[in-house]
Amino acid sequence: MASHIVGYPRMGPKRELKFALESFWDKKSTAEELEKVAADLRADIWKQMSSAGIKYIPSNTFSYYDQVLDTIAMLGAVPPRYNWTGAEIGFDTYFSMARGNASVPAMEMTKWFDTNYHFIVPELGPDVKFTYASHKAVNEYKEAKALGVETVPVLVGPFTFLSLSKPAKGVDKTFPKLSLLDKILPVYKEVIADLKAAGASTIQFDEPVLVMDLESHQLEAFVKAYSELESSLAGFHVIVETYFADVPEEAYKVLTSLKAVSGFGFDLVRGTKTLDLIKAGFPAGKFLYAGVVDGRNIWANDLAGSLTTLKELEGIVGKDKLVVSSSCSLLHTAVDLVNEPKLDKEIKSWLAFAAQKVVEVNALAKALAGQKDEEFFSANAAAQASRKSSPRVTNEAVQKAAAALRGSDHRRATNVSARLEAQQKKLSLPLLPTTTIGSFPQTLELRRVRREYKAKKITEEEYITAIKAEIKKVVDLQEDLDIDVLVHGEPERNDMVEYFGEQLSGFAFTANGWVQSYGSRCVKPPIIYGDVSRPKPMTVFWSTAAQSMTKRPMKGMLTGPVTILNWSFVRNDQPRFETCYQIALAIKDEVEDLEKAGITVIQIDEAALREGLPLRKAEHAFYLDWAVHSFRITNVGVEDTTQVLSSTYLTPNLCL
Repeated sequence: MASHIVGYPRMGPKRELKFALESFWDKKSTAEELEKVAADLRADIWKQMSSAGIKYIPSNTFSYYDQVLDTIAMLGAVPPRYNWTGAEIGFDTYFSMARGNASVPAMEMTKWFDTNYHFIVPELGPDVKFTYASHKAVNEYKEAKALGVETVPVLVGPFTFLSLSKPAKGVDKTFPKLSLLDKILPVYKEVIADLKAAGASTIQFDEPVLVMDLESHQLEAFVKAYSELESSLAGFHVIVETYFADVPEEAYKVLTSLKAVSGFGFDLVRGTKTLDLIKAGFPAGKFLYAGVVDGRNIWANDLAGSLTTLKELEGIVGKDKLVVSSSCSLLHTAVDLVNEPKLDKEIKSWLAFAAQKVVEVNALAKALAGQKDEEFFSANAAAQASRKSSPRVTNEAVQKAAAALRGSDHRRATNVSARLEAQQKKLSLPLLPTTTIGSFPQTLELRRVRREYKAKKITEEEYITAIKAEIKKVVDLQEDLDIDVLVHGEPERNDMVEYFGEQLSGFAFTANGWVQSYGSRCVKPPIIYGDVSRPKPMTVFWSTAAQSMTKRPMKGMLTGPVTILNWSFVRNDQPRFETCYQIALAIKDEVEDLEKAGITVIQIDEAALREGLPLRKAEHAFYLDWAVHSFRITNVGVEDTTQVLSSTYLTPNLCL
């Protein structure tokens, strides 16, 4: 029974690539030194998967910045402002597109589907000339082969690449991007020919756009692309990989009817309806890459449950046609639990980072082949049982409070106009009052103070004195600028989610659980493992200290429940909206304590409101319903004179 990994984190267990990139950008190291770090990371990844027994090991999933940018380079789709000369694309042009330079700005970056990863958006138009300008895919395949590891070169598929692009500056917004298929497919053919000449026998095309709502002309373009590539792909075992959601029925039919494709990869963690489609009909003689190990979260797989699913699938597609896989690239999870020696042992037993997920995939494949590791499966079953029964996971008071919310619309008793009138009488603000979003720049000195306090190198009194001095500077500056509603600048906070998670029950934190957000930027998401509650006030001390420094209104600054949810690794043993309601109740407690302390304007930041939108439009209404309800829960009980607003940055504000 074969095993397969869609992709793997590229930053390194301790962010080795991040530090190498930033050193190179700062001109503190050479290109050769950067390439050496990258080559060592790739070699370690390939050897790790090979040692674990994975059959289909991916290559070309490593990137110095982003896999879509790598595809832009491969196709020579460089915007004219970068003055590319047409040679093999090197670091200068590559990083100029990613980060800009002294003369021109970077290319746009946006979210990769509904993940917290960002990709570089291709800028295309009818005049773009595509040419084979980066041989990265074949070079990495050869690199792995020289190490004795046979890999599967992975390419962003032509359909997904064009679908995710945008019209270049000066090109009409209605420009049909898929009309460029005839121009990019010749380059894909060259890449395929190169890989064939190098000895590759399997190739993977990532086409996650297939999980989106697609019209018939888009599906026709998808079929056209792979029909056109059919002769070039002769002799290859061809995998088309989809992930992040269910594949709609029509797209499933179109995909599984492709003659050139040997195997189809599906996310069976987030795509439970796809499982029903497979059961209803799967093409004879084709391979199913069953994504049963979650690539988006950090929980250990329920091996017994997955094995049951796989055995059922085995009966449908055949024993020799079933491949055990991750649900998507492991890029979206942390790298290795080995680097978490201080993490609580019980919680640690419930987790699996990328390195552990590789082992899980292979353990399932071996079990299907009759080589079940009974000790490994028993340990997994014990960890699953421990998590279900642990008293630190379930808080009956929180469960009851959240259950009591059902059926309520969570609205404040009076309407907006009446509240605004009451608030204006109390606040006496001008017609168009001024304020700022919240946080001020965090200086090196400020970071030093926080770091030394955490390391117990300075006393609590010294820390408080230093933070209050920073707040006073911020207050004085805003008063000098005649700002109407002030903020304290948040100098005591390390991160808008981590700061609150550290003070809420049900959260755990890692030392090296870093996940790439974009380029060298990494985040360390909190882990929500249990019911969430607020043991004590989190922001009242600093907000009241700041209010004492001015007669103007001082905003209480909170991160909203939806943002805390969407920027964390969330428990998978209950619906996400239930966890969100629990967080909302904790924030509600904080809102009420701020109000009691005399804070009359409270801002609840929901920067990640849009990021949680499901990929399919039919699911938007349900998500927005519970997201808006979560915000309303936070302030349903406050007085009319207290103004509570939601700052959603680039999205419309929810209410006042």
